[in-house]
Amino acid sequence: MPIYEYFCKDCGNHFEELRRFSQKDDEVQCPRCKSKNTKRAVSIFGTSGGSSSSGSTSQSGCKFG
Repeated sequence: MPIYEYFCKDCGNHFEELRRFSQKDDEVQCPRCKSKNTKRAVSIFGTSGGSSSSGSTSQSGCKFG
């Protein structure tokens, strides 16, 4: 199961949930304030490539909108 990132619109908490793909847009409760006023975040990620010049790099973060 994939891990999805969420954002609570009430308290500003950023959190992750392990959910089935079919449940990714279902209602999620914030673990901090118990609000259901949450939104799934768009994750931005990078992978390490096969480049032999400078080693591997990776980025992670999320965008909320």
